Amino acid sequence: MADTPTGWVVVGVDGSASSRYALEWSAHEARLRGLGLRIVTAVEIPDPRDPLAGPAIPANVEELPLFQDARALLDYADRWIQRVYPELETRTRVALRRPAEALMEAAEEPGTELVVVGSRGRGTLASAFAGSVGVELAAHSPVPVVVLPKEHETAPGVRERVVLGVDGSPASRNAIDFAFAEAQRRGTELVVVCAWQPITAFALTMGPLPPEIFDEEPLAEAAQQTIEEAIADYRKRYPDVSVTVRTVRAHPAAGLLETATPADLIVVGSRGRGGFLGLLLGSVSQAVLHGARGPVAVVR
Repeated sequence: MADTPTGWVVVGVDGSASSRYALEWSAHEARLRGLGLRIVTAVEIPDPRDPLAGPAIPANVEELPLFQDARALLDYADRWIQRVYPELETRTRVALRRPAEALMEAAEEPGTELVVVGSRGRGTLASAFAGSVGVELAAHSPVPVVVLPKEHETAPGVRERVVLGVDGSPASRNAIDFAFAEAQRRGTELVVVCAWQPITAFALTMGPLPPEIFDEEPLAEAAQQTIEEAIADYRKRYPDVSVTVRTVRAHPAAGLLETATPADLIVVGSRGRGGFLGLLLGSVSQAVLHGARGPVAVVR
């Protein structure tokens, strides 16, 4: 690539199968977006004041075997990407800090548009990018975070879609915009999901209630209206995106996970406030992250 890219996709790698999948996925995403790819790994240097830290740390950190292993991993990842995507501009970095801090620092740098990480590290660098890193990033990153599952499943014959969860809260607007843009960029269908549940919890605290209180039809209609109102402006902004609307009688996380196949990109907000049945509450987003069989994008 002759010119320096205007933006970057950042990916964390540790040599595990999960991070190799994240590397491949992030390179494909960078190509779709016309961005460069920044490959990051993390090395936590022992505190020399710690009596259990082991041998003395050399003045030149690059002499540490762990640092050399990290450098070799990045070199291998860079060569692999250049073979598969020779048109991509790539940069590599060994960060001397906690994995989440390393990726957060990269996320906050000008030009970063997306951060990608595997959900479970099992590599040679002490499983650096473990599942908790994805959750921590998703909660605090200023840019969208995509978390790839620890075991990538395939969906033969299934075309990729974007599956979006909405609850009508103002906090979900960025997620809606991201999902529409991704569907347009990929030329795929967008499936918009709103989950609803009967309000049977009231029966546990308030005693017997009239049967009409539990009429499910109004709840389903409210969910449908929530979706239509939430996406109305985005339908106009993205007229070429094919949209399918689904209301599901299920827990929000279960509704999204049952709708999506491993080929799909699930998009959720990091935290909803006051929306329809709290679809985008942090606990739901975390449940989706842990249960998904394909990539999940969390948008603050």
